[in-house]
Amino acid sequence: MACQQSRYHSFSSASRLQPRPSGVTIDESFLTEDKSTQNRKLLQKRRTLTGQFSMGGHLSPWPTYTSGQTILQNRKPCSDDYQKRVGNCQQHPFRTAKPRYLEELENYLRKELLLLDLGTDSTQELRLQPYREIFEFFIEDFKTYKPLLSSIKNAYEGMLAHQREKIRALEPLKAKLVTVNEDCNERILAMKAEEKHEISLLKKEKMNLLKIIDKKNEEKISLQSEVTKLRKNLAEEYLHYLSERDARKILIADLNELRYQREDISLAQSPGIWGEDPVKLTLALKMTRQDLTRTQMELNTMKANFGDVVPRRDFEMQEKTNKDLQEQLDTLRASYEEVRKEHEILMQLHMSTLKERDQFFSELQEIQRTSTPRPDWTKCKDSSSLSPHADVVAGGPERWQMLAEGKNSDQLVDVLLEEIGSGLLREKDFFPGLGYGEAIPAFLRFDGLVENKKPSKKDVVNLLKDAWKERLAEEQKETFPDFFFNFLEHRFGPSDAMAWAYTIFENIKIFHSNEVMSQFYAVLMGKWSENVYVTQKETVAQLLKEMTNADSQNEGLLTMEQFNTVLKSTFPLKTEEQIQELMEAGGWHPSSSNADLLNYRSLFMEDEEGQSEPFVQKLWEQYMDEKDEYLQQLKQELGIELHEEVTLPKLRGALMTIDPSLDKQTVNTYVSQAFQLPESEMPEEGDEKEEGMVEILQTALERLQVIDIRRVGPREPEPAS
Repeated sequence: MACQQSRYHSFSSASRLQPRPSGVTIDESFLTEDKSTQNRKLLQKRRTLTGQFSMGGHLSPWPTYTSGQTILQNRKPCSDDYQKRVGNCQQHPFRTAKPRYLEELENYLRKELLLLDLGTDSTQELRLQPYREIFEFFIEDFKTYKPLLSSIKNAYEGMLAHQREKIRALEPLKAKLVTVNEDCNERILAMKAEEKHEISLLKKEKMNLLKIIDKKNEEKISLQSEVTKLRKNLAEEYLHYLSERDARKILIADLNELRYQREDISLAQSPGIWGEDPVKLTLALKMTRQDLTRTQMELNTMKANFGDVVPRRDFEMQEKTNKDLQEQLDTLRASYEEVRKEHEILMQLHMSTLKERDQFFSELQEIQRTSTPRPDWTKCKDSSSLSPHADVVAGGPERWQMLAEGKNSDQLVDVLLEEIGSGLLREKDFFPGLGYGEAIPAFLRFDGLVENKKPSKKDVVNLLKDAWKERLAEEQKETFPDFFFNFLEHRFGPSDAMAWAYTIFENIKIFHSNEVMSQFYAVLMGKWSENVYVTQKETVAQLLKEMTNADSQNEGLLTMEQFNTVLKSTFPLKTEEQIQELMEAGGWHPSSSNADLLNYRSLFMEDEEGQSEPFVQKLWEQYMDEKDEYLQQLKQELGIELHEEVTLPKLRGALMTIDPSLDKQTVNTYVSQAFQLPESEMPEEGDEKEEGMVEILQTALERLQVIDIRRVGPREPEPAS
């Protein structure tokens, strides 16, 4: 093993360092003096310090000088010289103690900090002064690193100055906070004193009320005892009078019995009744008649008093029967009310059904009168049956079967018209120019013949998609027709731009069943605004985003329950029937369960001709139906005919009535579109100019049909009559 050779490296230093004497105090003005004054004082202090901090007047590079001792010399391990060096190395172990310079610096810093701690008014700023001096010594001694160390020191000094400024700015706030705290404490103490006074008053009042309650309770107890005593006396008197009455009756009965016995004895002793004294008999008859009269009067009195009285048992039975009958009556009344309401509803349904029946019957008669025989669409399958137009549907029966699948007669007529029109377009080599009239769109103004580029349907769709992408990529200030022609010039050059404009226009005018072409044609001709197309695309994108968020596994699958939840959260204003239609368009069937999985990403795919899936088509159909229903509600709220005039305030009020959630900006947008006024020129609500602005209702509704108008919130329910 190679022996280590000790090396010594030293840094040269022209300056010397001396610690501050223990009797020297720190000048607090150091914190407020400018930088040049501080540097000058620091330089003078450094010159007065002795060189006892360094080793021999030079800075010690500890511990870097020890690294040289670990360098192995290039010696052979078997040589004598190597053995000698190994012996020497074992006898002299390495010593890597701190250099004296570093120890003196640490002692100096420790003494300065102790001096600062002995003071009673030392602050954090004063404690930084020894560190500043040590750092200045390093900056001056290490010339090579002086710029870097100076920049570091300046950065920290700048930050400290910034923090001091912030502290000075917060001092008034601190004083204000103390003042506010004192005011709040005074208010709290005042409130506590008031509450204490009120509590004492309430306690006194409580004691008075308790005394009154005790007094009342005592009176109540005394009255109860008196009532008990009176009841006892009453019971005793009642028993006394009852016994007296019974004794009287017994006495009367005994007297009558004795009288009857006496009479019987007298009759038995006399030889015959007819031998009695007539006067005595007359008197007895008179007394008997008086007793009979008195008894009759008592009997009448008893009948009058107790004639209507019934036994308690009969009364309770009758009362129970009456209660049962009353409950039955209430039940029958409730049932009758329900039946009456159902009858009224059924009568209304019956009347509406009769009206619909009469209307359908009249429509049926009109259709039977004006209808033509239903066409035989099977003829289109066989090209030989289309003798003069055998090539109208290219592709034979297979393609016609594909085109006619799931379409009604009206849609089949559109298919035939598109096929005929596409065939005629393929035969044309040139289009005649439409001239430069004002009624001609700007992108079609041309005289002469224009070449037919004869692109395929797929090429036209791709070109229109590219145009939409460029239109939506950045905000365009020009109108849509001008943008379309500029797009064609940029794509095909100025020489072929007009030819492509005529070619694309003729194609999108024919293919009404293609979504991309029909929507582009409607926007290009001003039937729709661009916001209609943009809003619909944003709605579809937002729905796809919500479904993706619901797909926690990112598998592209959702259960029918999750699908239903996403639809209701994205479209809170749609009815249950509309949600049901969207789910059926997405592939849900009433017979399927909610646990079935749905590949939701396939609902937003398009074929090569730009045709979307039935789910997206159903979204578009519902949007158009909702717009028509919204405008119909607006017309009904206005309550006028289409040819009559409507004022601006009345239209504004009708919009707020049918849709109370509309904000002011949206209402102004709708009204400005209906009256063809810039929003900047719209009069303020309640302005006299509003009353003078009128427009035909049919014209206003047609203008509103162009823009993206929809319900923002639910309509308030009408109060029940």
